[in-house]
Amino acid sequence: MDEEYDVIVLGTGLTECILSGLLSVEGKKVLHMDRNDYYGGDSASLNLTQLYRKFRPDQAPPAELGRDRDYAVDLIPKFIIANGELTRILVHTDVTRYLEFKQIAGSFVYRDGKISKVPSTEMEAVKSPLMGLFEKRRAKKFFEFLQSWKEDDPNTHQGIDLDKHTMSQVYEKFGLEPGTQDFIGHAMALYLDDDYKTKPARPTYERIVLYTSSMARYGKSPYIYPLYGLGELPQAFARLSAIYGGTYMLDKPIDEIVTDADGKFVGVRSGNETVKAKQVVGDPSYFGAGKPTEGGKVRVVEEGKVIRAICFLKHPIPGTDDADSAQIIIPQNQVGRRNDIYIAMVSSTHNVCAKDVYVAIVSTIVETDRPEQEIAPGLQLLGPIYDKFVSVSSIYTPTSGGQSDNIFITRSYDATSHFETVVDDVHDVWKRMMGKDLTLQKRNVEVEA
Repeated sequence: MDEEYDVIVLGTGLTECILSGLLSVEGKKVLHMDRNDYYGGDSASLNLTQLYRKFRPDQAPPAELGRDRDYAVDLIPKFIIANGELTRILVHTDVTRYLEFKQIAGSFVYRDGKISKVPSTEMEAVKSPLMGLFEKRRAKKFFEFLQSWKEDDPNTHQGIDLDKHTMSQVYEKFGLEPGTQDFIGHAMALYLDDDYKTKPARPTYERIVLYTSSMARYGKSPYIYPLYGLGELPQAFARLSAIYGGTYMLDKPIDEIVTDADGKFVGVRSGNETVKAKQVVGDPSYFGAGKPTEGGKVRVVEEGKVIRAICFLKHPIPGTDDADSAQIIIPQNQVGRRNDIYIAMVSSTHNVCAKDVYVAIVSTIVETDRPEQEIAPGLQLLGPIYDKFVSVSSIYTPTSGGQSDNIFITRSYDATSHFETVVDDVHDVWKRMMGKDLTLQKRNVEVEA
């Protein structure tokens, strides 16, 4: 381990693997290390034995759950938005050749005690049980406005300036009720809370258009998902990196981030070996995750916690038309919270569990000192739960950009149900490391029917 690299990447979570793949394609000499003996870090998919070992070390998985190898249970539940940024990166890097995708069967929202399909076109809005007759007309006008908006044609703007008017003002113009605003802002624009309403409307407009265009692409929902679980994604990017000369070392303890007298990055020590590189990038767990490092420098701070409950069911989620997979969003206003609750459900259709087993993961941002009670509204929608595994994880964010010491740290995975924030982080870290924007080309992704 005496040669020098351009970049050392620590941790094989999705963010790190996308970065190592892109850096390798860019011609950088990359060494990628992980303390675990499996890929994926916090975003791994585990088989039954690994899952029980992680959550219940003294208990063997029950035989009736079937074969170990039939399982790939995601630790972090996220879906891929069909027309979103992650899809662009998958296609740009040609990583799609290592993966097969299947669409998620339904996108639902919780309102007034029951779940309904999220309408994504004006036709669906007219039929939706989420709104009364007059509200349907107003929503139809709102969707027509979004679909006919042309940047360079003021006639389509109806007096609205997306960069000046807030989203609240746009809702007001169309007279939309709070419940309708809930499903538009949370189940379509996919905001975690209501802060977006006081900000300019453009990002919300773009997010709704992303949702509706993704929905139009494959029909049933705007989401796609890789067969054999999300753990396939980091491995696919790791393969990409390896093709371009990247070196991988799993099961390698990282004992020290070595810096020089000025605090600049020099290398990484594992045991009595030190590897040198110009830059290092990694997840917060390799940089003290909340603990001061040598010399007392705090490199990452906690900005919140996420609770996730992985639930095994022996039936589809009630009220979803027996869908084999679904996303359900519980907008915060519906249950008196500040943050939404998400439910992501997949099944044997996606090769992630045995036949007749359904895996539903309920998650939200922790707001009290009793996190498990906070996800109760989500758990109640699932019907009888065969088994559940609950974890509370900190969300860490770096204290500095990394340009001054060549130490670039990614963010922890948040509570959102999709990968857009992960890709934002990839773009952000790339720009800090390379001093330029990441540019991607556009192609299409094949999806199994």
